[in-house]
Amino acid sequence: MRPGQLGSLSAVFGLFLLFSTTFTAPPVHALLEPLKFESSSQESRYKALITELRCLVCQNQNLADSNSELAGDLRLLTHNMILSGSSDTEIIQFMVSRYGDFVLYRPPFKPSTALLWFAPLIFLAGGCFVLFRIFRRRNNNSLSSVSSAQREKLRKLMRDNHSA
Repeated sequence: MRPGQLGSLSAVFGLFLLFSTTFTAPPVHALLEPLKFESSSQESRYKALITELRCLVCQNQNLADSNSELAGDLRLLTHNMILSGSSDTEIIQFMVSRYGDFVLYRPPFKPSTALLWFAPLIFLAGGCFVLFRIFRRRNNNSLSSVSSAQREKLRKLMRDNHSA
């Protein structure tokens, strides 16, 4: 295959991907379910809650950003709980009791979540320790590779340079 053919083939493939995803993706309005609220405060509570709760399927998205069916169900459940008069803490407690602390983007500090909180510090300390050992070993090796005759010659040069 010639180099020119490869470029045109990749361009055709790119166009194919663009058109196939355009026509097979669901429209945006189908992803967002129209929810009615009795007041704007309920709607703002809803929006705050669905950004604080993690999608259990996607794991790196909150409920507001996820397109999974479970996220849609949890958004609807949150909506219904708000309309029924549940407080934010009651909704969060319900979600945690049902799905565990993983449903929260900011899990509380407990013995069971201590590793989540301290893991970054443990990795940072471990990385600093490894770097310290590497630099220390490098310095020790550079000094030990110099022979005693070379050290004496270096001292003599430094004395001559210092006295001049």
